[in-house]
Amino acid sequence: MITVGIDVGGTKIAGALVSETGEILMSLKVPTPADSTEELIEAVVSMVNELRADREIKAVGVAIAGFIDAARSEVIYSPNLSLRNEPLKAKLEAKLGVDVFVENDANAAGWAEYRFGAGQGSKHMMMITIGTGVGGAIVANGELFRGGFGIGAELGHANFIRDGKLCGCGQHGCLEKYASGTALLEAAKELAASGTAEGARLAELEAEVDELTGTQVYQAITESDPGALRLLNELGENIGKAVASLVAILDPQMLVVGGGLSVAGELLLKPIRNAFLEHLPARGYRPEMTIVTAALINDAGVVGAADLARTHSLER
Repeated sequence: MITVGIDVGGTKIAGALVSETGEILMSLKVPTPADSTEELIEAVVSMVNELRADREIKAVGVAIAGFIDAARSEVIYSPNLSLRNEPLKAKLEAKLGVDVFVENDANAAGWAEYRFGAGQGSKHMMMITIGTGVGGAIVANGELFRGGFGIGAELGHANFIRDGKLCGCGQHGCLEKYASGTALLEAAKELAASGTAEGARLAELEAEVDELTGTQVYQAITESDPGALRLLNELGENIGKAVASLVAILDPQMLVVGGGLSVAGELLLKPIRNAFLEHLPARGYRPEMTIVTAALINDAGVVGAADLARTHSLER
């Protein structure tokens, strides 16, 4: 059964026709109308219609960054979009005439990695996505964990620093404020403005484009700039320390690291592994999970959403 997967992000909507084996047969991308719910819905409908064309599609999966209710039908809250208590499933089904399944974007990405990517072969997997924010997904005994109200596995909002930086969720000290791409960029801007030798290369790159962006920070990392590498190392250490606490609760066999920053590969994984082992409870007396980078990267959201929609449709 071929299904459609849609991944709604803060800046773009990605969509794809996806086979039962996770193969992308056709894909599209359009900007996200983040400030208008109705325009966003129309953009998703238009994309689905273009993707399915003359094909008979029985299910559509929609992945969105935000809290999804336990029935996977309503977007309770999406911080970067206009969606608040939005009955998205019902509205899309009325316009598309097919079964629609709504899922949190990190959950969808984690499911895709478990089914078709780096997590294949494990029964207990945890995924952490490091991008604009920090997302998470948990697969326990082959089942996607969502919690009692449907909004579990928000790993980025685990409290990390007491009375720390204010997070968009309203709390202080969340992991997301210390281990996301946004946090890395903020730290890089501070270093570039410091006037120190360590921040000199970042300052040069900033001067070339007037405003430092993630692209320039990643360029500095690939150039092995000491300042940029130190900041990435600190970010990895924060992830590793937090993961050690989560492992004490979840005991996964594997951690998959995804999101935009995962392209740094071993430069990111090494400090994550080191900090994880340093803070792992009872180290030396317990099995140690494998830590790997995601395989599907930017395609994980659409592939996972499509596969979850297919599974849900077959169960119905």
